[in-house]
Amino acid sequence: MSKVNADEVAKADGFCEGYKIFLDNAKTERDAVRYSVKLAEDNGFTEYDFTKTYHAGDKVYVNNRNMALMLAVIGKNGTKNGVRLGIAHIDSPRLDLKPNPLYESNDLALFKTHYYGGIKKYQWTTVPLALHGVVALKDGNVIDVNIGEDENDPCFVVTDLLPHLAVEQMSQVMTKAFNGEHLNVLVGSRPFNSDKESENVKLNVLNILFEKYGIVEEDFLSADLTMVPAMNAKDVGFDRSMIGSYGHDDKVCAYPALMAALDVKEPESTVITVLTDREEIGSDGNTGMKSTYMADFIADLAKADGMELRHVMRKSICLSADVNAAFDPTYSSAFEANNSCYINCGAVITKYTGSGGKYSTSDASAEYMAKIRKILDDKNVLWQTGELGKVDGGGGGTIAKFVANLNADVVDLGVPVLSMHAPFEIVSKLDVYETYRALFEFYSF
Repeated sequence: MSKVNADEVAKADGFCEGYKIFLDNAKTERDAVRYSVKLAEDNGFTEYDFTKTYHAGDKVYVNNRNMALMLAVIGKNGTKNGVRLGIAHIDSPRLDLKPNPLYESNDLALFKTHYYGGIKKYQWTTVPLALHGVVALKDGNVIDVNIGEDENDPCFVVTDLLPHLAVEQMSQVMTKAFNGEHLNVLVGSRPFNSDKESENVKLNVLNILFEKYGIVEEDFLSADLTMVPAMNAKDVGFDRSMIGSYGHDDKVCAYPALMAALDVKEPESTVITVLTDREEIGSDGNTGMKSTYMADFIADLAKADGMELRHVMRKSICLSADVNAAFDPTYSSAFEANNSCYINCGAVITKYTGSGGKYSTSDASAEYMAKIRKILDDKNVLWQTGELGKVDGGGGGTIAKFVANLNADVVDLGVPVLSMHAPFEIVSKLDVYETYRALFEFYSF
């Protein structure tokens, strides 16, 4: 923090006002794509057409099933010297509704959920929740659902046992005290009418959904619906130096990557920003980084330049824009202080992730680390390095290895996060801004 002057801090604060708006409008990957496409179109991006010829400075995007997005700025040399990739994920841990979610028990209506990504289950109890997603009807119509975000909307909640009756619960280990089948969301308590028929509370919920959205119970079978915290992004601390919100992992890297893509003008090599999906559950599926959608897009761009994909990827470089765990003095025993990242010390470069003996990681080369160091240092970007906690303390991964498997050079760069994967995570405004600067300079060099 001592390296940064007051002017830079003011720029960081200003940049993060836009980030907070993004957070509130991008809680799910579908929300994030919708919001990002609007921003891109407002900044001159058009939908990519592989039959067209593009020139240096042209801006195009590819919307992959409304759950992943690619934005490209065509470079002066196109793909001939490789492309510059900035990749972040826009999915976050949450509670997805099961295909048959709605049931009634003891005159209460509830949704059954299946948690998505790595969570501490107890953190999701007694937190106000909002319902986001889509319902696809058999006639082809797709209905957007958003309940709980507006000030006048109701919210939903997973209940918890009162401490007076929780002696047994509190004596168990965490994984036993809270299990996935207990993450049932309370959605109603009033019956449809005064008849004595069963499931009148469930019927009332279905009636409300039908009146509001025109959907019936069987439509849940073709729906992507999820529960996310019904809280907006807030400044944290007397000094307002931090932001608390749901979904920093990895919106806090997606927004800087998006803004860097909007701000870069006419780069030497084509720049591609990828906002991908499914990272929290292994990157599988046709919107995750194990899919071929990014490689297919680069292959199209390469073909237009008379290049082969394999030759382009061999020369390509990537910043896998993902978060790392910020050192938390309250839980210092989980970290190794000399190799941790810290709030307000800038963007963090994570040379490798994985677990145990560097299992399941790509591990950036010394030569590529030196290249990134030079780019950042030449432009006075504030940065640091860090590992994800102590060796054998756990571990985690990013999409970096999937890009490395395409024969590109890649390293993780992102924002240190406190309380990662909780419903309310914490980041530093300065670190968010420095991550934007890092991505912009990477695109521009």
